[in-house]
Amino acid sequence: MEGSLGTHLGPQLPHPFPQELEEARSWKGARDVQPLDGNVRRWGGLLLPNNPPYNTGAFRFELTFSPHHPMEPPCLTLRTPIYHPSVDLEGRVCQPLTAPGRWQPTTRAIQVLQDLLLQLDSPDPRRLLRPDVARELQERPEAFRRRAEQHARLHAEPRPEPHA
Repeated sequence: MEGSLGTHLGPQLPHPFPQELEEARSWKGARDVQPLDGNVRRWGGLLLPNNPPYNTGAFRFELTFSPHHPMEPPCLTLRTPIYHPSVDLEGRVCQPLTAPGRWQPTTRAIQVLQDLLLQLDSPDPRRLLRPDVARELQERPEAFRRRAEQHARLHAEPRPEPHA
């Protein structure tokens, strides 16, 4: 059994960016960052927003790297439902950093995660995938905040204890 696991992960899936995974694991804005199902091109973890209305919970994310990475951007998806103008109902994120024509091969995975955390901490109605939510954020910010907090209470995971 031990040999088959090594064969499965060894020559077929060499780790393309171990230092990037270590950067993400040591970053305080996320927790439990690790390859999903042993696939080094699919990472999962919990994002830990700093500011209301999302800072009461943790949000599961998935970062998927193309076989052509770093020439192509990774795909970032929030797996935890969130009420946010820049995240659609399927968890896709409006992230200019990874947009076609804007992606730079020197951009690191940690920068993609940091950019998402910045979006959660400071929602920008100009980065929108949900026009109705963006309009509410602009026209009725208190109503937006209440709805986003309620949504986070219902869907977000409990925040893990801080590292000692």
